[in-house]
Amino acid sequence: MAEPLAIIYRDQYLVAINKPSGLLVHRSMIDRHETRFALQLLRDQLGQHVYPIHRLDKPTSGVLIFALSADIARQLSRYFHDKVVSKTYWAVVRGYTPEAGTIDHPLKEKLDKISDKKSRLDKPAQEAISHYQRLATIELPYCVDRYPQSRYSLVQVKPETGRKHQIRRHLKHLGHPIIGDAKHGKGIHNRFFQQQFNCHRLLLACTEMCLPHPVSQQPLRLQAGLDASMTALLQRFNWPQPAQ
Repeated sequence: MAEPLAIIYRDQYLVAINKPSGLLVHRSMIDRHETRFALQLLRDQLGQHVYPIHRLDKPTSGVLIFALSADIARQLSRYFHDKVVSKTYWAVVRGYTPEAGTIDHPLKEKLDKISDKKSRLDKPAQEAISHYQRLATIELPYCVDRYPQSRYSLVQVKPETGRKHQIRRHLKHLGHPIIGDAKHGKGIHNRFFQQQFNCHRLLLACTEMCLPHPVSQQPLRLQAGLDASMTALLQRFNWPQPAQ
């Protein structure tokens, strides 16, 4: 029997889970071999229909919200569209990032050959803005790439827009790709973390979302802790953990 999904908030209108890394939100043509999806697992766990509102990349963990009715789904979708939702992510990246900054770098929509085959190919790059803050750094006595030591940073990222793979692509654009990112990162550093720290996931997690409750309009703060793999790594580096 599958381990139940970790529910971090639930009422009669919506439910939020801490999605594990490696789990798709719903069925996708991109991963046709996959048989487990957050949508179906949560539906079976609650015994009722759930409505997906937004998505997290398969390798990203953290806060994922579902509505429990079509009306609430429409209201929550408007929140995301109107940028009412504040999102916070934590990531481990290569190198020492600047202390803080804003990445204002438009992104061309990346289309999948199968699931996006009907989409326009000539769409212009879309506005994409991410604000980041460096939380901690470490220099390790290992020659991973060109230098005798290797440097890494823990960063907090607050995306203002919600483009596909935005944080991953923005941090790569900044010159500090996320560790464990097979698509936008660097394999030699990914393998180093696998072999040295037994860390086999993308080191990116959505740790918090803040939004008005769709019915009461009261502020709703949804927080998700890091999984055992990321927690152990941050402890080993003597880095802070996200507040809960």
